[in-house]
Amino acid sequence: MATDKVALISLDDDPRYGARRLERAYPGHPGGRLLDAVQLGIDDAEVALRGIRHGLALQDARAASLEALPGLLAQLKQDKVKFWLLDLPPEGVQLAVNAAGSSALLLNLSAPHDELRGAHCAAQLLHTLPSHAMLQDALVQYLAARSWQNAWVLQGPSSDDALLLAAWNRAAKRYGIKTAGIRMFKLSGDPRERDLANTRLLTADRQHGLVTVLDADGEFARTLPYATQQPRPVVGSNGLMPLAWHPQWERNGGPQVSRRFRKLAGRPMTGQDWSAWIALRAVVATLVEQPQASAVGHARALRGGRIFVDGAKGPRLSFRAWDGQLRQPVFLAHGDGVVGLAPLDGVLHPTEVLDTLGIDQRESACKAAP
Repeated sequence: MATDKVALISLDDDPRYGARRLERAYPGHPGGRLLDAVQLGIDDAEVALRGIRHGLALQDARAASLEALPGLLAQLKQDKVKFWLLDLPPEGVQLAVNAAGSSALLLNLSAPHDELRGAHCAAQLLHTLPSHAMLQDALVQYLAARSWQNAWVLQGPSSDDALLLAAWNRAAKRYGIKTAGIRMFKLSGDPRERDLANTRLLTADRQHGLVTVLDADGEFARTLPYATQQPRPVVGSNGLMPLAWHPQWERNGGPQVSRRFRKLAGRPMTGQDWSAWIALRAVVATLVEQPQASAVGHARALRGGRIFVDGAKGPRLSFRAWDGQLRQPVFLAHGDGVVGLAPLDGVLHPTEVLDTLGIDQRESACKAAP
């Protein structure tokens, strides 16, 4: 029986997995390391792999830090690890792309950054987590369907918050949602900056219909629902959120996926967990289709639209040819449940309605193809 090697690549010092941060459990953020989700995907694939007399050997490959990552990547390449599952920040994804060349198929599990699917894309790099653009398109589609207008935007000070604002602005323009104003917030221990985190002062303007909070960190956004000066819904990084997965999704086999993950990991499934699980399913799907193919052959097959995977979200899912992003519905949800699924009914596209979420082919800056 043939065996291919799969590595889940991450960093020991990744701040997303710090003990205090995991305790806070900010919605939309990872709930824990992704190894259990990958293992669930392998367990699900046992019958399919047995049918082609194939096996997968999973390695939990962690570098001590970003500086130590190149050494780990070089060792994985030397060991002929064919499938690299990347739980890395954008800088780490770029290092992995440069190290792998054409020797491995790379799947980005947890970085939503649009530039990885645009100017910094790569022929061998696929993405299973929705991008910033996909998430904001999903949210704004919902707002447009409800005729919720005049968003009051609260933006954080970090570079990741600026990326969220860029994605929001693009989506709002695309679907005709007006922005009534933008205010910066800042969490600070300096008494002179206390007003910059005062939710009542930040939302005192009356000329808005909803509050959009763009907070990549999550701490400020958690304080905002029901704390605004005006009685307004909160959307974005808290309140009504666009998510890759929600453990209360009740259709399309979702409860079974969530229950099996909770049994294995001892916690609810997050969007990042779903992304890792579906990445492994995509690896298995391409192996079943062409067991002897090279990494380049697998990349071509997946980006060629010939291979589909079931993500327990309804429609069968495939990767976009132009940037390697997995097409998928996005949940509109709050802490207790799912209220909608994008694309919304009535949203149209000439060829594939899932391509109304994120960067379409004519917009894409990605020029790399396997």
